[in-house]
Amino acid sequence: MACAVAVANGYYIHPLIAPVGADFGVGGSLLGLVPALNQVALALGILLLLPLGDRINNRKLVITFAVGQLAALTIMALAQDFRLFVAASSLLGFATITPYLLPAYVTRRVRPDRIGHVTGIMSAGITVGLLGSRAGAGVLGHYFGWRSAYWVGAALTLLLLFILPLIMEKDESFRDGSEPQESYGALIASLWPIIKTMPDLLLAGLIQALSFGLFLALWLGVGLHVTSPQMGYGVDVVGYLAVLAGVNILAAPWSGRLADRIGPENARVLFATSQVIGAILLIFAENSLWMLILPIIFSNFGGTSMDIANRTILFNRAPEIRTRLMTIYIVIMFTGGGFSSWLGTAAYAWGGWDGIVAMSLVFVSMVMALALWGLRFRKARA
Repeated sequence: MACAVAVANGYYIHPLIAPVGADFGVGGSLLGLVPALNQVALALGILLLLPLGDRINNRKLVITFAVGQLAALTIMALAQDFRLFVAASSLLGFATITPYLLPAYVTRRVRPDRIGHVTGIMSAGITVGLLGSRAGAGVLGHYFGWRSAYWVGAALTLLLLFILPLIMEKDESFRDGSEPQESYGALIASLWPIIKTMPDLLLAGLIQALSFGLFLALWLGVGLHVTSPQMGYGVDVVGYLAVLAGVNILAAPWSGRLADRIGPENARVLFATSQVIGAILLIFAENSLWMLILPIIFSNFGGTSMDIANRTILFNRAPEIRTRLMTIYIVIMFTGGGFSSWLGTAAYAWGGWDGIVAMSLVFVSMVMALALWGLRFRKARA
């Protein structure tokens, strides 16, 4: 639930961007700065703040980040100047570390054979946040004005500030007390040696960069195609398709248990197969909204489950470096996602729906190839 609330805070702007622009009297590329800078700040926050989870008590960090989100949400709800709104949105992104810190915290407290299952539950929370932010903010904005979404977000974040300190451990030790404490600079500098010594970490990041990139590019393509003159639907239909994709929330814990049972490397190949099936089905969905449902379900299930399998591999590593592993993994993922967002738009501008299909087929082919190559790491991890 904490992951859902923290993730949702950063995505209320997506369905509300038009009324926000109208209220502040801005539009076009200037208005696009709000989500763009939010994501840039999020990537910076993950790179600069998430590694602290390997050195500082996670309870203190989560409380600090929640306070930062609460402050940013309150400023956004009250802002009368667009520049202040953009600055607060950027602060919100920078402080959105909780959904990436909590999975590492939780997986330190379960048996190794349950890590995949627990990771699936946490991923389901993130999915709830992503979908709930779009549906909830849209309804609140329509009936009560766009600022109401940020007030609700602030109230939910305030609730987290009361609940999380009660359920998280006050005392947490990652290493022998006789060992010297790493400085912050050494903590950041240690990221590169970790990458060099763990090739399966880099592979997991590359697979997820392609998988996440495919997810973003596909939804951009679906949004452009469904609302095009060729199909003629409204933006609300895109929202209905997104809610339909929420079926993955139910599948996420199952995907985690499967990764525990057969091994995350083997599970990645199965989840890549689901993405391949989804990409092939896109070929037959060009002019039919109903035919579009199946490839969306297959693609989203494969993408969500692929993330769970990749995280399960990382969470089976040493607890004392777990949040640094997540830092590297997520930064690679967002880098691929950002590039693919641009590429998806370019592919649609170049070839319409056929361009999206071609890009999807290329991406799933690379994901499958890397997943198959990743089977070589099974014995090394064991």
